[in-house]
Amino acid sequence: MIYWVYILQSLKDKSFYIGYTRNLETRVKEHNEGFTRYTKYKRPWKLVYQEEFNSKTAAIKRELFLKKQKNKEFYKKLINKG
Repeated sequence: MIYWVYILQSLKDKSFYIGYTRNLETRVKEHNEGFTRYTKYKRPWKLVYQEEFNSKTAAIKRELFLKKQKNKEFYKKLINKG
């Protein structure tokens, strides 16, 4: 089974959101339709980065690593590389 770690950027305030999912397309749609409490008020969101993983454990580890960075410049560099 494939898992995705993704970064969304708010078109409203340019902030970032990091998450993981099994269905990337559906998850981005859910964020933009307001189904996620945290992202609801910063819509619309644009998918700016994604990574593919073969295990849930690896995806969660990567998601947590990215969230711990809390650094917009780090995210921007990652997005520009990807």
